[in-house]
Amino acid sequence: MSLQKERPPLTPQSPRPIDPGEFRNVLGHLPTGVVVLATHTPGQPVGMAANSITSVSLDPPLIAVCAAHTSSTWPLIRSERRFCVSVLASHHEQISRQFSRSGADRFDGISWHHRDTGPALDDAIAWIDCELVAEHDAGDHTIAVARVRDLASAQDGRALVFFRGQYGRFVPSDLDQSRRENA
Repeated sequence: MSLQKERPPLTPQSPRPIDPGEFRNVLGHLPTGVVVLATHTPGQPVGMAANSITSVSLDPPLIAVCAAHTSSTWPLIRSERRFCVSVLASHHEQISRQFSRSGADRFDGISWHHRDTGPALDDAIAWIDCELVAEHDAGDHTIAVARVRDLASAQDGRALVFFRGQYGRFVPSDLDQSRRENA
């Protein structure tokens, strides 16, 4: 004898129209890391800021990044098929803003070093060397899947975080607790 109630069959319903502002507001409650994707093109490095990045697979090691169809930088990165992801540190808000601007020399005043897949920002907290393996059209963005070729991380540092339209930094709960106890 089962105590589970029978569920009525699902009936397909049309989704309600979602306002883009409401969508952005609700999804803004999910904190994201902030990175710079960069590659070497003939003549100059190119890069762009992104916060739509995630791990996809451990075996093989894959990540996914999302780029707007309106991006003028993603096609340059795509054409090289390789790029370096620099994970920004908590003090990199201005760098994120610089790499988000159109028409600017995004590397102006930025200290970086060469990696096989592209420029790596010197003061980042981690670097991921990637090779593009697939792209998928997804609404107004492209989902790019990349194989991780190499990676490294700094010994210390806190990540830059984007949450509800603002920049901040991640503070581990145990560190936050010890600050409250010592206050």
